[in-house]
Amino acid sequence: MTDFNNPLAKVRGLGSAKQGSAAWLTHRITAIANVPLVIFFVVSFVGNAGKGHAEWVAWLKQPLVSVLLILFIANFTHHMRAGLKEVVEDYIQSHGTKFTVNLLITFVCVLIAGLSIFSVLRIAFGG
Repeated sequence: MTDFNNPLAKVRGLGSAKQGSAAWLTHRITAIANVPLVIFFVVSFVGNAGKGHAEWVAWLKQPLVSVLLILFIANFTHHMRAGLKEVVEDYIQSHGTKFTVNLLITFVCVLIAGLSIFSVLRIAFGG
């Protein structure tokens, strides 16, 4: 069978979308931003180990702690979404399935971030 398409026509729509480097850079920046946040919370959690509920609430009501926790939640969920999206785009071939899974990933990540940030704010403001 003879194929009359030129080489460019064969690969059109299959090449670079000019977004690979931006996704790569975003993933690296969020990973780097997570490092000091994770270190802060690991040290803080170890320091608060064995304390009661009231002490944990008092610790979380501190403005710096609340802000850092909200930043961590937002950054972590964005990093998680970017990583999962990359896995889906690399390993799922069907465009419909890829779109559906990416939509589900985005929805779940936004839900996790929203509920977590709401919980931190509710504790921080004594609700």
